[in-house]
This record gives sequence, structure tokens and C-alpha cells, in this order.
Amino acid sequence: MAQLKVTQIKSGIGTKPNQRQTLRSLGLKRINHTVVQEDRPEIRGMVATVTHLVSVEEIA
Repeated sequence: MAQLKVTQIKSGIGTKPNQRQTLRSLGLKRINHTVVQEDRPEIRGMVATVTHLVSVEEIA
């Protein structure tokens, strides 16, 4: 199954509480922190919530 490499590129400070919680749920803790998640609809939905704070790459 494909995977997604999610990197936080902007701070969550000053964002809505649900966006900060989404960053934590993805496993991101600080700027330039990268996590690898399975490519599932739930993860895609979380990424869609914080698209302005993260960058996403697909890993084959």
C-alpha cells in the first residue's frame, strides 16, 4: 500500500484548535518534523484540514 510523507512547514500557533489537534493526530510536533503515514481516506482528510501547514509527498 502507498504511504504519505507529511512534513509540517508552518507553525500551528494562532490556528484554530481543531487544526492544532489534527497536527498532533498526524504525529507532527514541530516545524520540519516529518512522519510517514499510510495512504488512507482518514489520513487524507486530516491532511486536507491542514493543507496550508503541511507538505505531502507520496511514497510508492
